[in-house]
Amino acid sequence: MDFDFNLILVPATLILGAIWLLDKLVLKQKQSKGLDKSTAPVRWAYDFFPILAIVLVVRSFLIEPFNIPSSSMVPTLYTGDFIAVNKYAYGIRLPLVNTKVLDLGAPQHGDVVVFRYPENPKIYYIKRVIGVGGDTVSFNNGQLSVNGKAIATTPANFTPDPKMTAQLYPPGKTETGEVVTAEQAAQLGNQEELSAKYVQESPSSNHQHLVRYLGDKNWFQYASFLQQASPQLMASQGQQWQLTVPKGHYFVMGDNRDRSADGRFWGFVPDENLAGKAVYVWTHKASGLSLPTFNRNGAIH
Repeated sequence: MDFDFNLILVPATLILGAIWLLDKLVLKQKQSKGLDKSTAPVRWAYDFFPILAIVLVVRSFLIEPFNIPSSSMVPTLYTGDFIAVNKYAYGIRLPLVNTKVLDLGAPQHGDVVVFRYPENPKIYYIKRVIGVGGDTVSFNNGQLSVNGKAIATTPANFTPDPKMTAQLYPPGKTETGEVVTAEQAAQLGNQEELSAKYVQESPSSNHQHLVRYLGDKNWFQYASFLQQASPQLMASQGQQWQLTVPKGHYFVMGDNRDRSADGRFWGFVPDENLAGKAVYVWTHKASGLSLPTFNRNGAIH
């Protein structure tokens, strides 16, 4: 999610809105000549400004669509999912500058949030909230805890859709320059699934969700942020770490725990970077020449 549509929508709406208002108050071309004989900018303003204004209000303050570009939130979200994000759940914010003008709430443990990546705010990320400001989040031999209380987990009897498993790795050119075909990508996904296990995690009494682990891997022991924030990480070979979330910040992780570049690698999410709460999957489209499907429609937990 590396493109902000508001970079086009906001300037276009403001320019056409200014022309529309100028004609209403000063030029009055529509009133004197009729819209057909008005200049092109005036015609465009009357034709497109109302539509753009409605779209801007809906996307900025109510609901905004996003596309999932990676498998870091499997099994909750898969690559190719299109989701609806509640824009007012955590307060009303001005588009582009992201300044909060009305506080309506804050993320809770277990929420799936969309936010601007702290190291590059032009890019949007989606992860799950593990810790809020003031929390102490710790990990000890596979057990995640918040403020000394272990997050309840139970083994889950979950069978993934083979079509979704085949999409865990996107085809195309990798970071090393190697080209992966669609068939090879599907094989990689199916092979990885052989070592996957699923667990139901319950951060609160009214919130449950599935998370995915890959055998006994603890690759996050190489996470640069955890190495700096928690000295016991390296001493325990990745089996133990602990950190405290600063006020006004959030600690987030992906549900695909061993395949997610999340807060363990780059740190905390400031409140001003929040973009909204992910609430619904409304369609899914696999990469390449394929039609959207609607069998994954449903609320995001």
